[in-house]
Amino acid sequence: MTEPTRRELLNAAGASLLVSSARSAPAGKPKIGCTSWAFHSFAPGQDPEPAIDKIGALGFDTVELIILAKQDLTAFWTDARIAAVRSKIDRYKLGVSQMAMFQPVVEGLTSASREERSRNLDAFEAGCKIAKKLGAPVVNIVAPWPRELKGPTTYLPRYYEIAEPKPGEKFHIDIAPGFDWDALWDSYVRVTGECLQRAKDHALKFSLEHHTHTMIPDTASFLRLWDAIRDPALGINLDIGWVAACREYPPVAIHKVKKHLLHLHARDIDGMMRRFPHIGQGVTDLRAVADTLKQIGYTGAVSLEQDKHPGDMNETCRTFLRRMREYFA
Repeated sequence: MTEPTRRELLNAAGASLLVSSARSAPAGKPKIGCTSWAFHSFAPGQDPEPAIDKIGALGFDTVELIILAKQDLTAFWTDARIAAVRSKIDRYKLGVSQMAMFQPVVEGLTSASREERSRNLDAFEAGCKIAKKLGAPVVNIVAPWPRELKGPTTYLPRYYEIAEPKPGEKFHIDIAPGFDWDALWDSYVRVTGECLQRAKDHALKFSLEHHTHTMIPDTASFLRLWDAIRDPALGINLDIGWVAACREYPPVAIHKVKKHLLHLHARDIDGMMRRFPHIGQGVTDLRAVADTLKQIGYTGAVSLEQDKHPGDMNETCRTFLRRMREYFA
C-alpha cells in the first residue's frame, strides 16, 4: 500500500474542479471510467492504489478493479487491503464500476472435471465477496475458453493473427480428441447459471465479456446464452475493440444487446481491425458509440481499457475524458 506523494496530492487538488464538475453532472448520463490496469500489469499482487491516485486526479467518475490470480483472493485482498483501497477510492469520490476477475482466477469453469468446476465456482464466489466489500455493483469475467483448445500463446483470445507468417506457416489451434461442443455448451450454461446465483447471493449483477475463441466470442453467442438463462441480473460487458476485431460495427452491437448492457469497455482499434492503439489513434468512431449509448438510454459506466503501447497514458486518459465529456454533453 502506498500513500500519494506531495506532487500527486497537489495534482489531485489542482484537478478538484474537474473532479467536482464531473461527479456533479446531471443524473441519467453514462459515467466515464478507467480500468486500474491501464496503469499496472497483469502480474499477481498488483497494488491498485497508485492507479487509483492517477485515475482520481485525472477526474474520472469511476474506477474498475481486477483480481489477477487465485492466490490474490486471500494473499492480496485481505480485509486490511480492502479497507485501504476503499479509503483511497472514497478520497477521490470515485465509484467502482465493477470488479473483474482475470482469466486465471476462473479458467476452470469450462473444465470437464466437476471437481475443478466446483473449485472455480468457489473462487468466483470469493471474488464476489471482495467486490461487495469494495462497493462494486457488478462482478465481471471474460468468458472462459474450452480447455480442449490450445494455441501457441497462453492467452488464447489473442491468437487471431500471424503478423509475418513464415513460409508454410498456418493458423492453427490444437483441438483435443473427443471434443464435444454440444456437451460443453450445456455444461457452460449450467455453470454460468451457478455463477450468477452466487453473484446474486451477494446482491451483485454478473457481466460477461466476449473475446475471440472463448465460449462467448460475440454478441450473438451472448444472446444465445442469455436466452438459455433468462435472468436480468446476467448482462454483458461489451468491449467495442473486441467487437470490431470480430468485424462487427460497435454501434450495431450496442443495439443488439441494449437490454442486457451492464458495462462497456472503450478502446480504439487500427484500420486492419487487429491491434488496439491509444484512444484517438485508430479508426473507432467514439462519437457514434456515444450517440448510440444515448439513444438506448444507457447510464452505466464507459470504462477506458487501454493496451500499454509506448506513449503517455495520462495524455491518453485526458483525451478520452475530454472527448466523452463532449459527446455526452
